Amino acid sequence: MPLKLKRRSVLKGLAGVALPLPLLEAMGQTAAEETPKRFCGLYIANGMALPDPKHGIDEWSWFPRAAEDGKFVFGKSTEPLSPYREQLSFMGGLQHANGTKNDPHVCSDMWLTGAPLHDPEPGTYNTVGLDQVIARHTRDHCRRPSLVLSIDAGTGYTSRTATISYDRQGKPIPAENDPRRIFESLFKGNRGTLEAQRAQLRARMKLVDAVAENAKTLDRQLSQADRDKMDQYLTSLNEFETRLQASEKWLDIPLKKQNYTHLDLDATTDSDPHAYYRTMLDLIALAFDADITRSVTFMMSREDGMGISDTFPLKLGMNQTHHSMSHKKDPAGVTEWAKYDRFLSEQLAYFLKRMNEFQDNEGSVLDNTIVLYGSGASTTHKNTNLPTLLAGGARMGLKHGQFYEGGGQMTDMYLSILHSMGIGEASFGDSRGTLGNSIFAV
Repeated sequence: MPLKLKRRSVLKGLAGVALPLPLLEAMGQTAAEETPKRFCGLYIANGMALPDPKHGIDEWSWFPRAAEDGKFVFGKSTEPLSPYREQLSFMGGLQHANGTKNDPHVCSDMWLTGAPLHDPEPGTYNTVGLDQVIARHTRDHCRRPSLVLSIDAGTGYTSRTATISYDRQGKPIPAENDPRRIFESLFKGNRGTLEAQRAQLRARMKLVDAVAENAKTLDRQLSQADRDKMDQYLTSLNEFETRLQASEKWLDIPLKKQNYTHLDLDATTDSDPHAYYRTMLDLIALAFDADITRSVTFMMSREDGMGISDTFPLKLGMNQTHHSMSHKKDPAGVTEWAKYDRFLSEQLAYFLKRMNEFQDNEGSVLDNTIVLYGSGASTTHKNTNLPTLLAGGARMGLKHGQFYEGGGQMTDMYLSILHSMGIGEASFGDSRGTLGNSIFAV
């Protein structure tokens, strides 16, 4: 008779520490109820092209503007996503209540928080991001609480951020952007003897503790500007220490065997944008498939012409930088902008394809992941009707194939995402409740 295990079964590790077992076939049907529930936020700066109807180029609108047989028709800029119609929905009319009160250039800072950046509480700037609330609830079940990625590494600076992730104190979490480094940190941690790895991890944790203590001492002697820089540095150290602690817990459990041969780890932001984006998206899909993390953010471009991504349209043979495109008002300029939106849709379509190819014990990885794709502005830095698309999450109750036009607050949608993941938070940010009468079952 086959061995049956409960999902709560544990392995006794070093010094009797109990660790949850990875998902095994021997756990039977009950394991299906505990299939990983994941979140991925993909951010596009500068909004998406939404042409003025008087220009007669509605077919290039990012939001659908036509319907056929009761179903929305994909515009040319989102046409690459059409194979995934039943696994995605457009969400129209959403905005942050605080969005119109803020400088429009801080739209990426507040995209996952909805914080009142125009009037922050004394001693603070931002509030915790959706991805980090999810990470807090899922961190005990995976090797890495969250994966924070960006087209440019680090945090950037206020209103020109290089990260969309903010911790529980509202401090920016530094992002990573080097494919090879990301790959090494995610997939190469189990090489070498376990005891040697433990010794190395503990040595690194001691070093982090020592550096943090010295940094705090130094902090008291610095100017306010330097204190702010040191604060970001300490946040980075705290994040690194959390990863180290999580790594030690999982040393005894081998990673899932996967094929990495297709990865172009030498892809850089200076090279072909296709290669870079697809390598980064592949790394996210592989990390989800191996259950290394359940919370990922990827800032695919930065606001206001900042960073290397602004030149990507030029690398693709277009005539304008990304930020310049977002200010175009004439039909030709808006059409070129929409063609770049199409390029980005192709990258998202590739990601959805890869997520569908990986299978969980029930359903695909995409079926068990909510993918949020969008921007913090609509057109030309407007803070209303934020371009928003949700994909995946079929096994979390999301009903797709819709163009939801009910509007509402982004934070209400975020609360709906949390509830769909089984995270019973009473509220998120300034939410007033979940997003009713929409694609969500809860």
